[in-house]
Amino acid sequence: MIDFRYHLVSIVAVFLALTVGLVLGTTMLQDPLLNTLKSETSELRDQSETLRAEKERAEALNAGGDEMAAVFAEDMLDRRLDGAGVVVVSAPGADEEVRTGLQSRVEQAGGTVEGHLALTDKYIDPDQATFVGELADQLAEGADGAGGAGGPYERAAARLAEAVGAVPEDERGDSGEGSEEDGGGAIDGDAVLAGFAEAGLLTVEGEPADAADAVLVVAPAAPFPTGASPSPEGEEAEPPGNDAVLPLVAAVGEDGPVLLAGDGSSAGPGGLIARARRDGAPSATADAAGRTSGDVAAVLALAEALEDDPGHYGTGEEVDGFLPDPPPPARDSDETGERTEKTSDRRTPQAG
Repeated sequence: MIDFRYHLVSIVAVFLALTVGLVLGTTMLQDPLLNTLKSETSELRDQSETLRAEKERAEALNAGGDEMAAVFAEDMLDRRLDGAGVVVVSAPGADEEVRTGLQSRVEQAGGTVEGHLALTDKYIDPDQATFVGELADQLAEGADGAGGAGGPYERAAARLAEAVGAVPEDERGDSGEGSEEDGGGAIDGDAVLAGFAEAGLLTVEGEPADAADAVLVVAPAAPFPTGASPSPEGEEAEPPGNDAVLPLVAAVGEDGPVLLAGDGSSAGPGGLIARARRDGAPSATADAAGRTSGDVAAVLALAEALEDDPGHYGTGEEVDGFLPDPPPPARDSDETGERTEKTSDRRTPQAG
């Protein structure tokens, strides 16, 4: 029979076991545990210092690479775009310094920045898509292939590509027939650009109409917002702004050289360059713009595109390298052909 003494002994045994456990935990086990934690903390601290040192070294190497690129940029770019007229198109949100840096390298390579089109937020607004398409159709009335096929941004892109001269005159329109007498013929580039500008869809600088031997599109500094539209399960939401800008890249790239350039973010998730590469857009791409070495590489990529051999360059995925290797050859200004002569005549004041 279990008596009081048994209960007392049991209770004492329980408390004795707890006491022994506490003593072991605070003495025998304490030092090894603390030592292990201290050791792991020390290792993490050393790893952090190593990574910080590597980051600083990488930044110093990048800065040194930019300094070297600046020193040799003139030789690297010499006459690579000689005599070529370049029209620059900025996507909404494009960094102004990135654009001007690229333009200066274009000129250093012997090219001429004929003008700049800056697409506005209104242009890429999904609620304005129908209006964009209808305006494009109105501005093409009376020209060959007026209206055209495709969605609103495809039709707008076709008109803009024709307006800047990226599409040769003999390839504009669907029929290739018509004349000024019967109401057909090519569109009026100045009128088209003015129409888009008056509608608040873009701004125009310089004289880009019928002036492009090549087009340089500057991607936004950060990916476009994804909007409220849900994406399929397991897929990242696609920014609608990409669907508005990429048709212009494609429209130019189908018939002429075009470079889509931006910084590293443009080649990341949701980025315009990443989407262009994934979709196989007919354009060259460069994703290291914004620093000297990247700008030089971008202009070399544009020069390569002029040779009908567009590639993908930078540090992102699916690139052919950081820059074209071997670099494209220097150009003779006569290689630009009749368009250069036409552009020159357009700008030269007529005597009398």
